[in-house]
Amino acid sequence: MVKHNNEVPNQHFHKKWASSSRGPLKVITWFDQPAKKQIRRQKRAAKAAAVAPRPVARLRPVVHCPTQKHCAKVRLGRGFSLAELKAAKIPVPLAKTIGISVDSRRTNKSAESLAANVARLTEYKAKLVLFPKKGTKAKKGDTA
Repeated sequence: MVKHNNEVPNQHFHKKWASSSRGPLKVITWFDQPAKKQIRRQKRAAKAAAVAPRPVARLRPVVHCPTQKHCAKVRLGRGFSLAELKAAKIPVPLAKTIGISVDSRRTNKSAESLAANVARLTEYKAKLVLFPKKGTKAKKGDTA
């Protein structure tokens, strides 16, 4: 829909001609767009199933959206703050290597959000299985 005092959109798109060295030029169409979308989705699901118990993406904190309109909603943020990692007793260099995203600029404004994210980190840490890099030497925190 048109909003405010703007012109009515009436775009006349040009056909996209695929240049080819032999034969007539072909018009590029996008009729396969929905099928490609389905294929991408199926590939994502297959990848997630292949790495089954492992997470597909890095662990991110739960944050509240900004502004009065959206502040009741929560979403995943960029990374855990340094205070959250410290409270969960996870060193920052280690966190980056075990699939936890870190945002050094983020600050905690409430104790509730800090506690929620620390609980999230401790739960992740409890489920985490770490194998030693060298089979003979096991470091502290590695799963035997």
